Amino acid sequence: MTRCTFFPAGWLGARREPAGGRRCGLAAALAWSVLAAVGSVAAAGETAVDTALRERVERLQAGDRAVDGVTLLGGDVLAEFYARRAFRPAWGDPARVEELITMLETADGHGLDPADFFSGLLRERQEPAGGDPRAQADRELLLTEALIRYGYQRRFGKVDPSSQEPAWNFARSFAPGTDAATALEHTVSAPSLRGHLDTVLAESALYRALRESLARFRAIEDRGGWPQVPAGATLRAGDRGERVTALRERLSLEPVSPAARPESAADLFDDALTQVVRAFQERHGLTADGAVGRGTLAALNVPVGSRIDQLRMSLERLRWLTRGVPETYVVVNVAAFDAGFVRDRRLVWTSRVVVGRAARQTPIFRGEMTYLELNPTWTVPPTILREDTLPKVRRDPGYLRRENITVLDRSGRAVDPQSVDWSASGFAARYALRQEPGPANALGRIKFMFPNPHAVYLHDTPARELFGRQDRSFSSGCIRVEDPLALAELVLDSPQWTRATLEAAIAGGATQRITLAKPVPVLIVYLTAVAGADGVTRFFRDVYGRDPALLRALNGPVRLKLPAAASAAGPAAPSKTGITSFVAAAHTGTIAASVTAASRAAPAASGEHES
Repeated sequence: MTRCTFFPAGWLGARREPAGGRRCGLAAALAWSVLAAVGSVAAAGETAVDTALRERVERLQAGDRAVDGVTLLGGDVLAEFYARRAFRPAWGDPARVEELITMLETADGHGLDPADFFSGLLRERQEPAGGDPRAQADRELLLTEALIRYGYQRRFGKVDPSSQEPAWNFARSFAPGTDAATALEHTVSAPSLRGHLDTVLAESALYRALRESLARFRAIEDRGGWPQVPAGATLRAGDRGERVTALRERLSLEPVSPAARPESAADLFDDALTQVVRAFQERHGLTADGAVGRGTLAALNVPVGSRIDQLRMSLERLRWLTRGVPETYVVVNVAAFDAGFVRDRRLVWTSRVVVGRAARQTPIFRGEMTYLELNPTWTVPPTILREDTLPKVRRDPGYLRRENITVLDRSGRAVDPQSVDWSASGFAARYALRQEPGPANALGRIKFMFPNPHAVYLHDTPARELFGRQDRSFSSGCIRVEDPLALAELVLDSPQWTRATLEAAIAGGATQRITLAKPVPVLIVYLTAVAGADGVTRFFRDVYGRDPALLRALNGPVRLKLPAAASAAGPAAPSKTGITSFVAAAHTGTIAASVTAASRAAPAASGEHES
């Protein structure tokens, strides 16, 4: 199997940005207090438009949030923003209005929908409404509402990630000491709206590459898409016929594909076409054998619109990762069955991994790796004990001895298996099963611990043959690493621990815990499309069936769920589980996105994992 692994650098990083916000209660209280103060002297300084705007904001706070068929979702932020500026209009400059509308009309370049920002209505109402102050106040609120929605979606994404990922714990907040109204004022008062937002929402290399890829695939769609390759027997080198001609035409429309010109006849599957097919297979996580079988044919016949949707969803998932990732971390892209290690914002290592199978999915979350363990034991988790191990023991009395498993009572003392009534119910209430260290241990010879409520970690495995599979969703949720000793060297980052010293310690057979000098963040992500600066885009099958729900939400109604304002002291302290609220920023720096193969859809994640 030809393996293609791709980790574009420059994905996430630690960049702070002058943005912020606070939730409804505090915003409304402040807005009302300012409203009262300004209202008492309104006649002294207000223009007719100021007065209309103040009165319209008062109605907004009283619950009247509809303007020209648009619901003002940013009501509390709007009220606070205008109260702070004594209800002076923000959109008196026609050039600034034009800049905003143009920016909204091109939001599809980020995979967003310009209709979410009612750009057509704003274009119709671009000019002030004559001498009617109330109409001008409505226009003013619509323009600012559109900017709030646009900034929110660019900053946090349109979809609440916790509605899509049950284990999601990446922090979602504004910069410490700021709030949404302040960020809004900074944007409105900046010399250029687009320039300001491009600065505070600086795009990572992966995000930019995905946007460029999105533009290329949309251009293909605008030209009519690509043709379907007719179904039939596997096509391979030496075959001839109309299906080969259709295959050439289909591949010639790939954004970075060679022209697939024939060496001889258009209907001949020659060596050049074989190489083009292999390149396509590598980009789609398929076995790169150069033959067009069922899986390759299915990937070829995915409509270009579906590939566009995958790109849009990857852009959205990157927007969820909103702030400051350290310069060094481990990343796993579950959908691609790959992991990587980034040091000082440079990708220095990649590895194939095995992830959770359909019924026991690897959760998508962030953790902090704090230690690793050589020659680990493995205590069988309750779900695996009940569903997998006990049935095997009942069928085969020799199973425990062959697998080097010890029976323990609740006090931790070893128990003779012959004394246990294996047919009785309630086994887990009285006993536990522990697999002792050794080459057959389910965790292999090393595990990497980042404490979390899901009991998920990275580890070695004795089942080495699985790394050669196209579909590598075989575990019970934990992440099996193909080259764990290389990863151990990197996270330990110590001359004391080289590959040779690690191998020697493992050969000694004793269980040994090694604490990391500094915790290393572990980011488990889910991207079914990635792209690189070289213009190559790679797609993966939706291994856990997450894409349809996300696409429905991405195409669905607009909602705003502003995060609570962060204090000037910074993020909250780590939880008792050891997982911090460290924020990952989808706009600058470096992370890794990976590639290789993905698999079939699956139900919700299991809470207990092992290997």
